[in-house]
Amino acid sequence: MIASLLLLLSGLALADEGPRTLEQPPARELSRPEVPELPFERYQLDNGLTVILSQDSSVPFVQVNLWYGVGSKDEVAGRTGFAHLFEHLMFQGSENMNADFFTPLQKIGAQVNGTTNFDRTNYFEGVPSEYLPLALWLEADRMGWLLPALTQEKLDNQKDVVRNERRQRYENTPYGEVWVWMMENVFPPDHPYHVPTIGRHEDIEAAAMEDVSAFFKTWYVPNNASLSIVGDFEASQARLLVQRYFGDIPRGPQPSPRSSATLPADWLSAEKVVEKTDDVPHARVWLAWISPASLQPGDAELDFLSDILSSGQDSRLYRALVKDKQIARSVSAYQASFLINSVFVIEATVADGHDTTELVAAIDEVLAEVRASGPTPEEVDVSRLNWKVNFYGGLQTIAAKADLLNLYQNRTGDPGYLGKDLQRYLDATPQSIHEATKQWLPEGRRVVLHVRPEGGAQ
Repeated sequence: MIASLLLLLSGLALADEGPRTLEQPPARELSRPEVPELPFERYQLDNGLTVILSQDSSVPFVQVNLWYGVGSKDEVAGRTGFAHLFEHLMFQGSENMNADFFTPLQKIGAQVNGTTNFDRTNYFEGVPSEYLPLALWLEADRMGWLLPALTQEKLDNQKDVVRNERRQRYENTPYGEVWVWMMENVFPPDHPYHVPTIGRHEDIEAAAMEDVSAFFKTWYVPNNASLSIVGDFEASQARLLVQRYFGDIPRGPQPSPRSSATLPADWLSAEKVVEKTDDVPHARVWLAWISPASLQPGDAELDFLSDILSSGQDSRLYRALVKDKQIARSVSAYQASFLINSVFVIEATVADGHDTTELVAAIDEVLAEVRASGPTPEEVDVSRLNWKVNFYGGLQTIAAKADLLNLYQNRTGDPGYLGKDLQRYLDATPQSIHEATKQWLPEGRRVVLHVRPEGGAQ
């Protein structure tokens, strides 16, 4: 499952309590409310920066997490890859710390990084509590004073870095271009998810200083950002520090991130088959459907469906393709959830002596059964338990909490959306999963991507 929530809440399993008897109660009882507590305080600076504070003194660390409401969906044709390019440029120094951003933080053992996707860009630092002022000062300096330190040399260097990253991660890696091929066929050319986040080579190469400066001035403004601080800190001190470092950054014109896209009525009205050969060890097939957006009706149900289809050796696809028919080496299903639309994906790797066409037919047999009868109550109960393990386990870290608060702020405008998010999964039933399967995974309206080794081997 890789819906927005589960992308953030990766798995720490709950402890096994062992067998229970009436004569001997368990030595330890897990006490977990249905809605876990994630207390926070939210306020806004005069310049529009949203600030979310959540104190957690369980460890002497603090997580600084800054989200900008800009992703690759907000780029324009001919200027793709800019959000990801800035993920690199933001680490190259700013006016008052014109050096590598990592240098002062590595000295104190901080965890530092940034990520970009279709919908947002985020930067984060996990630091010992006493270094909260340093982390906030660095983030504020590159928000307010990056451009004075941006030189043509830095821009040219990072353009080369990004293009090399595209070669290494996509073009020179087995199956690396699958996501590119899949999204450009799942979505029409004018859809904001048609082009991968990393952008196109020609657009990155053509990026001029005035282009990137204009992009920064449009999107990297305090009124398009939310700052979450989670961990061991005093709230009064944190408020003073945020005001001191971020308060003087001027508000910019209010940007309008894309939040919707219209698909043509006849888009994917029939199955689209795409065949590729590449330098890969085994043939593999992907089936992809456009599915409901993150947090929208059906999103949680398709998370459950992915678990029922491919989580564990008793899941439907694994049992049919790997154990019984032995035509696949592996199989997985997942709901890739995004802000505007999502994609439900099934992928399978061919076993020796078989082919991808055979795999598609076998997958369709399993899907036909689910469309006809839906999942069993037992399957849903197991899937819900699996989801709870991941959900509660992920909430153990301050890094996950900081990112989750910003996710909810970015997607819903409410950092306290946790209970409503949880309720989606508690409310899912065999019937609702059955209905979501029929609605979002109909026969035919999908992309089928075959990737085979060069030379025709399987």
